[in-house]
Amino acid sequence: MAFETSDRSAGSPEMTGVRAVKLLVAGGFGVGKTTLVTAVSEIKPLRTEERLSAIGAGVDDLTGVERKTTTTVALDFGRITINSEVVLYLFGTPGQDRFWFMWKELSVGALGAVVLADTRRLEDSFGAIDFFESRGTPFIVAVNCFDGAEIYDEVEVRQALAIDDHVPVQLCDVRDRESSKRVLVRLLEYLMTVATAGAAAGTW
Repeated sequence: MAFETSDRSAGSPEMTGVRAVKLLVAGGFGVGKTTLVTAVSEIKPLRTEERLSAIGAGVDDLTGVERKTTTTVALDFGRITINSEVVLYLFGTPGQDRFWFMWKELSVGALGAVVLADTRRLEDSFGAIDFFESRGTPFIVAVNCFDGAEIYDEVEVRQALAIDDHVPVQLCDVRDRESSKRVLVRLLEYLMTVATAGAAAGTW
Protein backbone atom coordinates (compact mmCIF):
# COMPACT_ATOMS: atom_id res chain seq x y z
CA MET A 1 0.00 0.00 0.00
CA ALA A 2 1.53 3.31 -1.07
CA PHE A 3 0.78 6.77 0.24
CA GLU A 4 -0.09 9.52 -2.21
CA THR A 5 0.01 13.04 -0.90
CA SER A 6 -2.11 15.92 -2.10
CA ASP A 7 -2.18 19.67 -1.62
CA ARG A 8 -5.96 19.81 -1.84
CA SER A 9 -7.63 21.38 1.14
CA ALA A 10 -10.21 19.47 3.16
CA GLY A 11 -13.71 20.15 1.94
CA SER A 12 -12.68 21.23 -1.56
CA PRO A 13 -14.80 20.07 -4.55
CA GLU A 14 -12.08 17.59 -5.56
CA MET A 15 -12.68 15.69 -2.32
CA THR A 16 -16.31 14.94 -3.21
CA GLY A 17 -16.95 11.20 -3.35
CA VAL A 18 -13.74 10.35 -1.50
CA ARG A 19 -14.16 8.06 1.51
CA ALA A 20 -12.95 9.76 4.68
CA VAL A 21 -11.54 7.40 7.30
CA LYS A 22 -11.30 8.75 10.83
CA LEU A 23 -8.49 7.40 12.99
CA LEU A 24 -7.38 8.28 16.50
CA VAL A 25 -3.84 8.62 17.81
CA ALA A 26 -3.91 8.07 21.55
CA GLY A 27 -1.59 7.33 24.44
CA GLY A 28 -0.09 8.82 27.56
CA PHE A 29 1.28 12.27 28.19
CA GLY A 30 4.36 13.17 26.13
CA VAL A 31 4.42 9.93 24.15
CA GLY A 32 4.58 11.60 20.72
CA LYS A 33 0.99 11.89 19.47
CA THR A 34 1.36 15.46 18.19
CA THR A 35 4.69 14.58 16.60
CA LEU A 36 3.19 11.64 14.69
CA VAL A 37 0.26 13.67 13.36
CA THR A 38 2.60 16.49 12.36
CA ALA A 39 5.05 14.11 10.68
CA VAL A 40 2.51 12.54 8.32
CA SER A 41 -0.05 15.28 7.70
CA GLU A 42 -0.11 16.68 4.17
CA ILE A 43 -1.75 19.86 5.46
CA LYS A 44 -0.63 22.16 8.22
CA PRO A 45 -1.96 20.27 11.25
CA LEU A 46 -4.39 21.82 13.69
CA ARG A 47 -2.74 21.79 17.09
CA THR A 48 -4.28 22.87 20.40
CA GLU A 49 -1.13 23.04 22.48
CA GLU A 50 -0.63 25.20 25.55
CA ARG A 51 2.52 25.78 27.53
CA LEU A 52 2.90 23.69 30.66
CA SER A 53 2.15 25.82 33.69
CA ALA A 54 3.18 25.81 37.32
CA ILE A 55 -0.37 24.70 38.16
CA GLY A 56 0.12 21.45 36.26
CA ALA A 57 3.62 20.83 37.61
CA GLY A 58 2.31 18.76 40.48
CA VAL A 59 -0.10 16.84 38.24
CA ASP A 60 1.78 16.02 35.04
CA ASP A 61 4.49 13.38 35.33
CA LEU A 62 7.45 14.58 33.25
CA THR A 63 9.60 11.53 33.89
CA GLY A 64 11.42 10.80 30.65
CA VAL A 65 10.08 13.93 28.94
CA GLU A 66 11.63 16.59 31.14
CA ARG A 67 12.26 18.90 28.16
CA LYS A 68 8.58 18.93 27.17
CA THR A 69 7.20 22.48 27.44
CA THR A 70 3.74 22.19 25.85
CA THR A 71 0.76 19.86 26.03
CA THR A 72 -2.30 19.13 23.89
CA VAL A 73 -5.43 20.35 25.65
CA ALA A 74 -8.09 19.43 23.08
CA LEU A 75 -6.92 17.60 19.96
CA ASP A 76 -4.47 17.46 17.08
CA PHE A 77 -5.83 17.13 13.56
CA GLY A 78 -4.08 16.14 10.35
CA ARG A 79 -4.89 14.58 6.99
CA ILE A 80 -3.15 12.25 4.56
CA THR A 81 -4.40 11.01 1.20
CA ILE A 82 -3.93 7.29 0.65
CA ASN A 83 -5.19 7.22 -2.95
CA SER A 84 -7.91 8.77 -5.10
CA GLU A 85 -10.61 7.06 -3.05
CA VAL A 86 -9.45 7.10 0.57
CA VAL A 87 -8.32 9.96 2.80
CA LEU A 88 -7.30 9.54 6.43
CA TYR A 89 -8.33 12.09 9.01
CA LEU A 90 -6.11 11.82 12.07
CA PHE A 91 -7.25 13.00 15.49
CA GLY A 92 -4.65 13.10 18.25
CA THR A 93 -6.13 12.87 21.74
CA PRO A 94 -4.92 14.74 24.82
CA GLY A 95 -2.76 12.59 27.07
CA GLN A 96 -3.42 13.75 30.62
CA ASP A 97 -6.11 12.08 32.69
CA ARG A 98 -7.88 15.39 33.32
CA PHE A 99 -8.61 15.75 29.59
CA TRP A 100 -9.91 12.23 29.05
CA PHE A 101 -13.51 13.46 29.05
CA MET A 102 -12.83 14.48 25.43
CA TRP A 103 -11.93 10.97 24.31
CA LYS A 104 -15.54 9.83 24.09
CA GLU A 105 -16.43 12.70 21.75
CA LEU A 106 -13.31 12.27 19.64
CA SER A 107 -13.93 8.53 19.25
CA VAL A 108 -17.34 8.98 17.61
CA GLY A 109 -17.07 7.69 14.03
CA ALA A 110 -13.48 6.48 14.39
CA LEU A 111 -12.76 3.18 12.62
CA GLY A 112 -9.59 2.45 14.56
CA ALA A 113 -6.78 3.83 16.65
CA VAL A 114 -3.06 3.90 17.23
CA VAL A 115 -2.04 3.60 20.88
CA LEU A 116 1.42 5.12 21.20
CA ALA A 117 3.60 3.66 23.94
CA ASP A 118 6.88 4.65 25.58
CA THR A 119 8.81 1.71 27.05
CA ARG A 120 10.01 3.98 29.88
CA ARG A 121 6.38 4.60 30.87
CA LEU A 122 4.39 1.63 29.57
CA GLU A 123 1.83 2.00 32.35
CA ASP A 124 0.71 5.27 30.73
CA SER A 125 -0.69 3.20 27.84
CA PHE A 126 -3.10 1.17 29.96
CA GLY A 127 -5.81 3.82 29.98
CA ALA A 128 -5.94 4.09 26.18
CA ILE A 129 -5.88 0.31 25.74
CA ASP A 130 -8.72 -0.13 28.25
CA PHE A 131 -10.70 2.65 26.54
CA PHE A 132 -10.59 1.06 23.08
CA GLU A 133 -11.03 -2.49 24.32
CA SER A 134 -14.16 -1.50 26.26
CA ARG A 135 -15.66 0.07 23.13
CA GLY A 136 -14.64 -2.66 20.72
CA THR A 137 -12.55 -0.22 18.68
CA PRO A 138 -9.75 -1.97 16.76
CA PHE A 139 -6.31 -0.61 17.66
CA ILE A 140 -2.64 -1.31 17.26
CA VAL A 141 0.18 -0.47 19.65
CA ALA A 142 3.02 1.62 18.24
CA VAL A 143 6.11 1.78 20.44
CA ASN A 144 7.84 5.12 20.02
CA CYS A 145 11.56 4.36 20.36
CA PHE A 146 12.90 7.37 22.22
CA ASP A 147 16.62 8.15 22.22
CA GLY A 148 18.26 6.43 25.16
CA ALA A 149 15.27 4.23 25.94
CA GLU A 150 15.75 0.48 26.17
CA ILE A 151 14.38 -1.33 23.12
CA TYR A 152 12.12 -4.34 23.65
CA ASP A 153 10.77 -6.69 21.00
CA GLU A 154 7.11 -7.10 20.12
CA VAL A 155 6.65 -10.18 22.29
CA GLU A 156 8.01 -8.40 25.37
CA VAL A 157 5.84 -5.34 24.77
CA ARG A 158 2.75 -7.50 24.23
CA GLN A 159 3.35 -9.35 27.48
CA ALA A 160 4.01 -6.16 29.44
CA LEU A 161 0.79 -4.56 28.16
CA ALA A 162 -1.24 -7.79 28.45
CA ILE A 163 -2.81 -7.34 25.01
CA ASP A 164 -4.27 -10.11 22.86
CA ASP A 165 -2.09 -11.92 20.35
CA HIS A 166 -4.06 -10.55 17.40
CA VAL A 167 -3.33 -6.90 18.29
CA PRO A 168 -0.37 -5.71 16.14
CA VAL A 169 2.67 -4.15 17.82
CA GLN A 170 4.85 -1.84 15.73
CA LEU A 171 8.18 -0.26 16.69
CA CYS A 172 8.58 3.26 15.31
CA ASP A 173 10.19 6.67 15.50
CA VAL A 174 7.34 9.17 15.15
CA ARG A 175 9.77 11.95 14.23
CA ASP A 176 10.39 10.13 10.96
CA ARG A 177 7.67 10.51 8.33
CA GLU A 178 8.28 7.10 6.74
CA SER A 179 8.26 5.36 10.11
CA SER A 180 5.00 7.08 11.06
CA LYS A 181 3.45 6.16 7.71
CA ARG A 182 4.32 2.52 8.32
CA VAL A 183 2.38 2.72 11.58
CA LEU A 184 -0.71 3.89 9.70
CA VAL A 185 -0.27 1.23 7.03
CA ARG A 186 -0.11 -1.41 9.78
CA LEU A 187 -3.32 -0.06 11.28
CA LEU A 188 -5.13 -0.03 7.92
CA GLU A 189 -4.03 -3.59 7.21
CA TYR A 190 -5.32 -4.63 10.62
CA LEU A 191 -8.64 -2.86 10.07
CA MET A 192 -9.06 -4.71 6.77
CA THR A 193 -8.33 -8.00 8.52
CA VAL A 194 -10.88 -7.21 11.23
CA ALA A 195 -13.47 -6.18 8.61
CA THR A 196 -12.92 -9.37 6.62
CA ALA A 197 -13.25 -11.53 9.72
CA GLY A 198 -16.35 -9.62 10.80
CA ALA A 199 -17.98 -9.98 7.37
CA ALA A 200 -17.29 -13.72 7.38
CA ALA A 201 -18.87 -14.01 10.81
CA GLY A 202 -21.78 -11.76 9.84
CA THR A 203 -20.95 -9.21 12.54
CA TRP A 204 -19.42 -6.42 10.43
